[in-house]
Amino acid sequence: MSDDKKSCCSASSPADTCSDTSSKPAAESTGCCAGKPKEPVSSCCGPEATASSGDASCCAPTDKQRRDWIMWTCLPAVVVGYLGFLVVGHTEQLPDWLGTMFHTSYEMVNAMWWGILSAAFFVGILGRIPREAIMSVLGRGGSKRGIFRATLAGLLLDLCNHGILMVAMKLYERGASIGQVMAFLIASPWNSLTLTLILVGLIGLQWTLLFILASLVIAWISGWIFDRLCDRGVLPGNPNTVEFDDIAFWPSVKASWKEHDWRPKALLQMFWGGLKESRMVLRWVVFGVVLVALIRAFVPPESFGVWFGASMSGLLLTLLATTLIEVCSEGSSPIAADLFNRAGAPGNAFTFLMAGAATDYTEIMALKDTTRSWKIALFLPLVTVPQVLAIGWIMNVAGT
Repeated sequence: MSDDKKSCCSASSPADTCSDTSSKPAAESTGCCAGKPKEPVSSCCGPEATASSGDASCCAPTDKQRRDWIMWTCLPAVVVGYLGFLVVGHTEQLPDWLGTMFHTSYEMVNAMWWGILSAAFFVGILGRIPREAIMSVLGRGGSKRGIFRATLAGLLLDLCNHGILMVAMKLYERGASIGQVMAFLIASPWNSLTLTLILVGLIGLQWTLLFILASLVIAWISGWIFDRLCDRGVLPGNPNTVEFDDIAFWPSVKASWKEHDWRPKALLQMFWGGLKESRMVLRWVVFGVVLVALIRAFVPPESFGVWFGASMSGLLLTLLATTLIEVCSEGSSPIAADLFNRAGAPGNAFTFLMAGAATDYTEIMALKDTTRSWKIALFLPLVTVPQVLAIGWIMNVAGT
């Protein structure tokens, strides 16, 4: 194979796996993981890549998909727990731990079902908006407005933190500033539409909005700090920076709006597509429900309140737990809700959500590989974690 052709399995950097060659006809692809020619898709890292099994995507491992053990282990457990509570409820015939797990599954599903279904519909709507139009809100790199727009872009994309990570690495390759990439990453992990609606059901609208506002402030401040560190030479800048090309957002959306079918059957298909695209989110949601059920069943409430209560020691223990536990952002939401409701510590819940993304070793290693800089990767927790702890402490003081 000639040097100017890259395999879709190339490991040069995470960003390379999403190169622009995905827009070429499949017949021209000769990579090591190329099977029979397939229809190209607009992006290999977004929801479009998983919309159907027939879509070619360099992010997919092979034509033969691996069995999703998390989904098919945790989902039946949640279903059995929900149905078990409906059938037997709280009875003395069941062990206390089993009754607690049944009740937790019932309570969590009742709190989240409407958010999941609503989010699936809106994810389908979002999938009809051109990716280029969404990305146009990033703005010019290095400016306060550009960082703010990158923060909003991270808020708009409905992907888990690992999906957002792939998109962020692509943005770095396309020339986004370090500050924009960081703001995009920090604002995104649990602020997706799906998880926002789920959190409303778990902790209420007021606290959910406060969490979102605080996370956006942290994302903007962190992005600004990273760009200033690059300006002063403390951190290396992005060598891929190019001239900013603004795209009119609303005209692009309106033009694409007319191309879609809005009849009931098409809307139903759109909803089903949104549900399938949210599978990566749902697998971690049900995992989080199972984890919360286990915590409630085997950790006494008084011990939980002491260990992870609204105190500085509880806040630091929460930080330690979220650093050690590699849980996708979707799985952390039910656990954060348990910290909020049972431990009575809203700041700990916020810390669990935010610090989990900031200390995620997957993100840190991907940043190191893409930017080829350990300093940039390690500055992610160094810049964000102190802000998260400070705001978490304020929330604990104000909420108790």
